[in-house]
Amino acid sequence: MTITRNLRRGAWAAAAVVAALTLAGCSAGGGNSDAGAGSGTGEINIWAHQGQDSENAALQAAVDGFNSSQSDVTAKLRLISGDTYTTTISSTPKDQLPDVLEIDGPTLASFVYNDKITPISDFVDSATVDNATPGSVAEGTSDGKLYALAMFDSAMGLYGNKALLDAAGVKYPTSFDTAWTPSEFATALKTLAAANPSGKSLDLNESSLSGEWGTYGFAPLIQSAGGNLIEDGKSAGALDSDASVKALTEFASWKPFSDPNSDGNAFVDGRVAVAWGGHWNYPTFSAKLGDNLVVMPLPNMGDGPKAGAGSWTWGIGSGTKNGKAAGKFLDYLLNDENVGAMTKANGAPPATTSALKADALYQSGGALALWGEQLTKACAADAITPECIAVYRPVTAGYPTITAKFGSALAAIWGGADPKSSLTDAATAIDQNFADNDGFK
Repeated sequence: MTITRNLRRGAWAAAAVVAALTLAGCSAGGGNSDAGAGSGTGEINIWAHQGQDSENAALQAAVDGFNSSQSDVTAKLRLISGDTYTTTISSTPKDQLPDVLEIDGPTLASFVYNDKITPISDFVDSATVDNATPGSVAEGTSDGKLYALAMFDSAMGLYGNKALLDAAGVKYPTSFDTAWTPSEFATALKTLAAANPSGKSLDLNESSLSGEWGTYGFAPLIQSAGGNLIEDGKSAGALDSDASVKALTEFASWKPFSDPNSDGNAFVDGRVAVAWGGHWNYPTFSAKLGDNLVVMPLPNMGDGPKAGAGSWTWGIGSGTKNGKAAGKFLDYLLNDENVGAMTKANGAPPATTSALKADALYQSGGALALWGEQLTKACAADAITPECIAVYRPVTAGYPTITAKFGSALAAIWGGADPKSSLTDAATAIDQNFADNDGFK
């Protein structure tokens, strides 16, 4: 999701990505990798998308550390602009792809379908797989095969300004059991807006609703209500269900209290008391608000609170002739030192169990402990239960169309369009795309 690097950042260039992956999908149906094990020595190429300077430095340090740690393999890193990264992978023939590549989680199934990546279990050490969090394994698995593992996950929910909440007399949730109901959330927004000179109380990054931020940040609302983006290969009946329509009708009712936040400072400047956001906001928010910063779960729309999860992962190109060497690099990249350095650079929750346990920010007593807890209660989009909280986006080659159509419907609903007709139109378009591609089998 190029929630660019706001998952390592905000919202990907969805239209271009959808076009590239969908067009590729029309003639594909792959999974027939020609990857070779090789000798486990020699040179390997690595592609990643360019993020924040601190992340780029952490990644380069990992590559340099790997090269210094042994003499059998030399790794070379190429950084590609986040705006064009996924389309670059999509348009590159597999025999020209690198040995190791970064994969935005939601695009993984498309890369499998279009034969861009190969299963990694034969190349990485079993200890590396065993140390991956369940979420990392779920996100990197397609059709029962493991194609990728992550250095870090993502965490999101509501941020609150405790001083403004207390001043308005608004009691806020401190656990998932006490998450706001829709009516409680609406009342809180109204009360907070009335108490603020701005007349507003909420920032939800509304300018990015039509992009990947819309799906990552707000599909959890319909899933919390009992709806979904897609079920059993069909969007009709799930995305446009009564539960989904009700959830997004509630969502649209919050608009009078939302600050458009054109300058990006609505929350840190105190124009609003509540912000819909993720771990990437924490460094800036905590530096500005200090002890007044609190984190909360998203509203419980009826079937338990849900939240988006998942981020960038690492896999092996289907055309590699040196899978053993690629696997050695991934084993090194996913060790505690490198994962810790990367998550220190971007504030994300580690996607390995050992590094997550060592990260005080997400453990009991840490500022983001609540969001660390939700990652221990994770599920795939096709296996949602009332108990699970962190939901990973659907692992399907049709995901680019799902997110494009949902994002467009979400933005339209926020703009005043009828929720039922908007979601029905989106579901119809999604199902047509699946039908046109034989269900992406």
